[in-house]
Amino acid sequence: MKLPPQLLTDPFLQLPTSTSVRVVWFTEFAGYEHMVSYGEHLTQTVFAKTSKLTRTREDQQSRVGSQTQDGQIYQYPVKRHIWRHEAEVINLTPDKKTSYRVTSVREDGESVSSNVFNLAPNPTPGTPLKILLTSDHQIKPMVAANLQKVVETIGQVDAVWFAGDLANIPDRASEWFDDNRGGAFFPCLQGRANYEMSYNNQKTNYTGGAIIQYAPMFTCIGNHEIMGRFAKEESLNAEFNDTIPRNVALHLYGEAFLKDNSFNTDTYEEIFTLPQSKEVGKTYYAVSFGDVRLVVLYATNMWRYSSSDDGHKGKYGEPETELNNPENWGYGQHIYEPIAKGSKQYDWLVQELNTLEFKQAKYKVVMLHHPPHTLGDNIIPAYTDPVQIIERDEGDKIKAVRYEYPKQADYIIRDVLPLLEAAGVQLVFFGHSHLWNRFYSSSGMHFIETSNVGNSYGAAYGDKKRKNLPLWHSQDYIAIGDPYGLEPVVPTIAPILNDDGQPMPYISSNDITAFSIFDTATGTVSSYRFDTRKPDGEVIKFDEFKLN
Repeated sequence: MKLPPQLLTDPFLQLPTSTSVRVVWFTEFAGYEHMVSYGEHLTQTVFAKTSKLTRTREDQQSRVGSQTQDGQIYQYPVKRHIWRHEAEVINLTPDKKTSYRVTSVREDGESVSSNVFNLAPNPTPGTPLKILLTSDHQIKPMVAANLQKVVETIGQVDAVWFAGDLANIPDRASEWFDDNRGGAFFPCLQGRANYEMSYNNQKTNYTGGAIIQYAPMFTCIGNHEIMGRFAKEESLNAEFNDTIPRNVALHLYGEAFLKDNSFNTDTYEEIFTLPQSKEVGKTYYAVSFGDVRLVVLYATNMWRYSSSDDGHKGKYGEPETELNNPENWGYGQHIYEPIAKGSKQYDWLVQELNTLEFKQAKYKVVMLHHPPHTLGDNIIPAYTDPVQIIERDEGDKIKAVRYEYPKQADYIIRDVLPLLEAAGVQLVFFGHSHLWNRFYSSSGMHFIETSNVGNSYGAAYGDKKRKNLPLWHSQDYIAIGDPYGLEPVVPTIAPILNDDGQPMPYISSNDITAFSIFDTATGTVSSYRFDTRKPDGEVIKFDEFKLN
């Protein structure tokens, strides 16, 4: 007997304008009709355009269906057929919420509909908004708890700003839709998760929060939105870890095979509808939302292991076994999209900061993935192109390949931040190191990293040193504190105390999760924490600051 059709996700909202918004959802069948019903009594209808995701697969490390261990069902990457449906709901009234639901009809005529939610166009200036700041979900352990507590504490937010690293392996479909551990990307943000956490034999299931059915989400590219060289017979993890710079791929493989032999953001770009232009696509963009001008940058690089032992393509060198095989080198922590002065992205940013939309906005915010200032590990080495040093013996045979990252050449610090300071940016929001910390510069700019949802890599503070430093000593690699000289701000309301009873200026924990809310009515950014070891405990507001 054929099972009734199901939606792979609830609908979610994208790209609002002053009179419209896009509604997007996914199924595992092509169907022949997909629609949004909306308005009073849901009497109005608009039909969706359907496209198919081109690179979504499952593999031996997927946790999907009945596969709970490596290789039970999949021994290599296998295509997973998923269809995306998008409808634009138009002629909406500003600042008025409208009911909607989606319906998909399968090829056999059987249909399935979502629950009823509500949508609205872009809010007008002056509308008070509450915006969730989040990042680095990557199916980490505390995401479902984190998002459930957002809804229980704040209620319905008006938008989500996501500073990169949405899934872990972007072409692994189950990480987006239905990972059987219960913490996939869409279920967590739609209140449909089922993630179990346990402490002292007490088990708690977290459902996440029904958020993006009601609130549009704006995202930026992190290193986990990028897949590497396409390989049909290995694993998706191996493919993800095998990116090389475009110029190297061009030299090795030629123009015709460039993308499949370097890196791509295809799945990310196919899933989301974001502001875009012919010049730069949608990998970086700017958008006005209520009183806010949000500028989203493409600032991320390849994460590499510190050491090249065990055959790893390292931050600071290539494995000894591959010295004579440049096609197998990793080329260090290479940057995916140039942002240095003179690059296309830099010139676009200069132009954006001079637009009327930006200058007239009450709040000017920049979102990117890579941290400008942090106590986290991932700010080392500097955000600059690796300087390759090839050492040869007397017979011209390669003895070693290593990489240096001059601190003074950090493109974000050297080139980007002076632009933002001169333009009056009030807040820079980022992720990448899986912790909460914030900073304040002498120019009056706030920096916040609020990505503590599990698998924290620690904070370099006090006597705790970073772990990812090269073996050789150099002032380019700072072991403790923010490498660029800012002191972390101690939370203003209820900081966590260390063992000596002193307040800590960060949260780096696999038990305590944190989220932040930007309230445009007051211009305040408030941060909250929740201890997952105490399921019945309260959510604590621990920090708050106001934009100038």
